[in-house]
Amino acid sequence: QVQLVESGGGLVQAGGSLRLSCAASGNIFTVNDMRWYRQAPGKQRDLIAGVSSGGSLNYLDSVKGRFTISRDNAKNAVYLQMNSLKAEDTAVYYCYALVVVPGPSLKEYQYWGQGTQVTVSS
Repeated sequence: QVQLVESGGGLVQAGGSLRLSCAASGNIFTVNDMRWYRQAPGKQRDLIAGVSSGGSLNYLDSVKGRFTISRDNAKNAVYLQMNSLKAEDTAVYYCYALVVVPGPSLKEYQYWGQGTQVTVSS
């Protein structure tokens, strides 16, 4: 089993910054794609940023220029630096990873973090 543990959420004023962290642990052969999603009450869970194992980056248009995703392969960790936060960024943020576990098939499995609340006051 693989676990993703998130930290870094909190309450911040509009225009402020937060840095989210997510670390994967457990029965891991390798971690492929890592992503951040967010979900506001009553809304769907949206992909906001992703980084591939090769370092390719992608962002939701509304966070481009404000958020930066990065990863530390040695720690099986992914980070999300959030700057110039807006009230519309208020949501629960979820870490996601595609993980290859040891075994003969070496197939990918999807894992989710527990979620961390980000609240931006205006």
